[in-house]
Amino acid sequence: MFNKILIANRGEIALRVLRAAREMGIKVVVAHSEADSQSLPVLLADEAICIGAPPSAQSYLNIPNLLSAAIISGADAIHPGYGFLAENPQFAEMCREYGIVFIGPTPENMYSLGSKAGGREIAAKSNVPTVPGTGVLESVEEAVAAAEKIGYPVLLKASAGGGGRGQKVVRSSDEMRTAFVQAQQEAQNYFGDPALILEKFVELFRHVEVQVMGDGKGHVIHIGERDCSIQRRNQKLIEEAPSRLPEELRQEILAAGVRLAKYVNYQGAGTLEFIVDPEGNFYFMEMNTRIQVEHCVSEMISGLDFVKMQIRIAAGEPLDLQQEDVELNGHAIECRINAEDYEKDFRPSIGKVETLHFPGGPGVRVDSHLYAGYSIPPHYDSLVAKLIVHAPTREEAIDRMKRALGETVIEGPGVKTTVPFHLRVMDNAFYRRGAIFTNFVTTRMND
Repeated sequence: MFNKILIANRGEIALRVLRAAREMGIKVVVAHSEADSQSLPVLLADEAICIGAPPSAQSYLNIPNLLSAAIISGADAIHPGYGFLAENPQFAEMCREYGIVFIGPTPENMYSLGSKAGGREIAAKSNVPTVPGTGVLESVEEAVAAAEKIGYPVLLKASAGGGGRGQKVVRSSDEMRTAFVQAQQEAQNYFGDPALILEKFVELFRHVEVQVMGDGKGHVIHIGERDCSIQRRNQKLIEEAPSRLPEELRQEILAAGVRLAKYVNYQGAGTLEFIVDPEGNFYFMEMNTRIQVEHCVSEMISGLDFVKMQIRIAAGEPLDLQQEDVELNGHAIECRINAEDYEKDFRPSIGKVETLHFPGGPGVRVDSHLYAGYSIPPHYDSLVAKLIVHAPTREEAIDRMKRALGETVIEGPGVKTTVPFHLRVMDNAFYRRGAIFTNFVTTRMND
C-alpha cells in the first residue's frame, strides 16, 4: 500500500480523496493554486504545495509543476480526482515514467476510451450500440458534409471532453460554421485539445450511466446505474440511483457497460454513459475514465467506498468483489449545489461564506469543502457542495431531500446557490412521478 498520495485537484473531490486516504493510514499532500491556499483540503492535509497561479493552465493543468510537487514531497502516487488532468493519458504516462502510480485507468485505457472518438470505435468492436456519428473532424467543411449525411439536428462534441463542455447543438449548415469554432475554442480552453466529433442529436432521451470497477487483470464488475437526466446546457444538476428503467432494459445496459470495459481490460473506476430514448432504444455516448462527481449516489445504495477501491486497485491489490456480491438497496438522490443565482439565469456567484449550516439526520450525506469564512474563488467550477440522501424508496428519498435542502444555509455578501432550484424540482409533479428527460429544465420547470 502507498505511504503518501498527492492529490492533484481541488474542492470537494480533493477533500473526498483526503478523507479516504487518511482512513487507510496514508499521508496526503494537496497540490494547490494560489487561489486555494486557504481551502479546506489544504488546511487538513499533511502537506500542501503551491503549484502555481490561480488560472488552471498555470496550476491544476501544469504537469511539470504537479510532478515536481510529487517528487519533492516523496509521494508514491497521484490521485487526479475528476476534471483537470484526470483523463489525460500523457499525464498518466509521465507519472509512470517517474515511478509515480497514477490512481486511475492505465494510459492505454485512456487512449482507447478517453476520447469520444475512441470510445465509439471500441463500442462498435464490443457490440455496444452507438448514435450515428463521426470520428474526429478535420475541418468545418467535413462537419457540414457529415451533418448533411446524418441529418440535422446534430451535436458537436469535444472528443477529449466531458461534463457538457465543448458541446453545441447545430440545426443547420449556417449554424455549423459558428458553432464549430466556438466548440473548438471551448474544447481547447477546458481540455487542451480542440478535436471535435459529431453525432446525431437525439431530441428526447434519458441519460443513464453504468458504474464499473475493474482490476486491470480481466475482472470487471458493475455497481448499478444512475439516472442523470436533470441537466442544464449538458451540465448535470441532479442524479439518482437506481434508474427507473424496465428491468430487462436495465440489465441489457448494465451488461453492455461491463462488456465494453472488459474489452479494454479496464482498470479502476469508470462510467459508461448511455442515451435511452422513449421507445427503449439505448446508445453508448462515451466513457468517463475517472471517478464521477455523482459517484456518491452509487456508494449510498451499494455501501461501497469507490475512492478506497480505486486506491487499492492502483496499489496492485486484486478486486476480490464478485458481481453477485454487489447488493444495491434503496434509492439515492444527489443535488449539486452550485454557487449560482438561479433567479438570474444561473449567473455565477462568488463571495465570502459567512453563515453555513448543512443538514443531517438519517440517510443524509454532504460532500463539500465550504466552511464559514471561506471565499469562493472566481477561477473554477461553481460546484460548492453535493447533498446526497438515501431512503428505502424513491418517494421517501424525494421527501428526505426536500427536508435536507430546507435545512441548508449557505449565506454571505453576494453569495447565491442553486438550493431554491432543487427545492422546486423536488416539488415538481413530473419529477415526482419520474417523467424525466434531459429537456426537463426547459420544458417542465414552469409547469
